[in-house]
Parts: sequence; structure tokens; C-alpha cells
Amino acid sequence: MILVSGCLLGICCRYDGSSRPNPDVMALVYRRNILPVCPEQLGGLPTPRKAAYIARGDGFDVLSGTARVLTVKAQKDVTDAFMRGARECERLARLFGIKKAILKSRSPSCGLTVQTGVTAAVLILAGIEVLEAG
Repeated sequence: MILVSGCLLGICCRYDGSSRPNPDVMALVYRRNILPVCPEQLGGLPTPRKAAYIARGDGFDVLSGTARVLTVKAQKDVTDAFMRGARECERLARLFGIKKAILKSRSPSCGLTVQTGVTAAVLILAGIEVLEAG
């Protein structure tokens, strides 16, 4: 089973209420068991919601308490919701014995290569292989 960012499967859960279906990821549905998640929704944030970014670091820094997740315009601190959602994803991964995750690139929750998101960091530290897709 693979944990997958729901927006990559066409679920309208992105901050702006849209999705980012990825044909390669969607094709996995026919070959593998998939568990779709949206960490931000699992953390209690609504859809749509204000865009957010990680200030002063990355997801690992958020976990260590040296960085925060803020909304882009109002600078409202939404770190606690991002942390809750990341922990819920980790809990689901453990519950289902998941060893691999495919997460949405360029996301403060799920990103990996440009800036590691909060959920990506939590899953990496839990020993889960994390890949990203656009």
C-alpha cells in the first residue's frame, strides 16, 4: 500500500479547492493499493483555505520548533494544524504498514526537493520512503 497526496489523484483538496491529478500516480490505483490523504485537511484546515508557506526553514525545522508555517497574506500561524495533519498521516502509515509515500511537490506539507514539507519530514523520520510528484 502507498500513501498518496489526494490532490494527485484528482481529489479537490488543495488550498484553493482544486486538484493536481498526475496521470502516472493515478495509474497506480489499478496496480497498487492506495491510501489518499490530505495532511492539511487531516490537521483540521478547511478547503479552500489560505495559502501557506514555511518561514525560516523547512519541515524539519518546523518539527524542531525553529520554523513556523504561516499564511501568505495575513501571516497567521497555522503550524499546529500542519503538525497535526503530519502526525495523522504518520499514524495512518503505521496503521496500514505503509513503507512508501508519493506526495505533492512544492507544498508546505508534502514537498520534498525544493523545500521539505512538514508531512514529508515526519514520514522520512518515521522511516517511510518519500517520493514527490507534480
